[in-house]
Amino acid sequence: MPSNCSESVACELLRAEARRLGFSACGFARAEAVDDTHRQALADWLSEGRHGEMYYLTAHGDLRSDPRLLLDGARTVISVALNYYPVRFLRNDQYQFAWYAYGADYHEVMRDKLHRLSAYLQSLVPKAAVRVCCDTAPLLERYWAWQAGLGWIGKNTQLIMPHAGSCFFLGEILTTAELEVDRPYPNRCGSCRRCLDACPAGALTAPCRLDARRCLSYLTIEYRGELPAATATQLGNRVYGCDECQRACPHNRWVTPTSEPALQPSAAFLSLDKAQLQHMTESEFRTVFGNSAVRRTKYLGLMRNVHAITEN
Repeated sequence: MPSNCSESVACELLRAEARRLGFSACGFARAEAVDDTHRQALADWLSEGRHGEMYYLTAHGDLRSDPRLLLDGARTVISVALNYYPVRFLRNDQYQFAWYAYGADYHEVMRDKLHRLSAYLQSLVPKAAVRVCCDTAPLLERYWAWQAGLGWIGKNTQLIMPHAGSCFFLGEILTTAELEVDRPYPNRCGSCRRCLDACPAGALTAPCRLDARRCLSYLTIEYRGELPAATATQLGNRVYGCDECQRACPHNRWVTPTSEPALQPSAAFLSLDKAQLQHMTESEFRTVFGNSAVRRTKYLGLMRNVHAITEN
């Protein structure tokens, strides 16, 4: 750390730069092993098969347990959040997509901002090594956002930020710079269970216990097989993801629309009617969703979801 830039000053400069880049929050946690409670909870979740067919979650367990194994000499985890709550919404008579997928693929948007923030960090601490992570490295993102004081992990397993809600993308910068760390945020869910009661498929089997094998987001996005028979009736008009636990959360009364230009929905997306999706070609899919997170489910996956609803 330069002699004229203390740990606390560097943190405030980084927070200001993060805000300038469009992030809603920026916090700092000490890079160390994940605590025993969260490490055991993950191990139990995997051993019970609640991750479904997301087999990548079973790999690199040692790396998930300690970010210092992802960057040699890491001292600090910088956690940031980017608001994705839409400005405009699909009509109720259209097929519905998860809010996070309304705009451009968040991986690209977040990665660009994270690299710019890490470059600014290195201008403050020239010798610092950095590693940018955005939903790709084996890192427990919500855990580190909690550790960095951004919010708490709610009963719906989402990171909930005080007076802001849960509609945020998370990203991290691992660095060898030793920065002043924040305190984990206390849980504010209390006795509320609205998210558990609102889940259409009963995927939230207990507070902070998500069974992906029932979750409509997992089934419509990650799962590659034929949808279970019961799923078609649970989907309603959702063809990609599900936001019901977020809609039900009282902390989301604080949400405000994102101001990030790249996350605004296109006119082509907002105008999609049911007939267009029912008869969409693969070429049309690439045109409408070529720069969208919807690519994750692929053309065949989206058509499977559409057909499951129409046939039901």
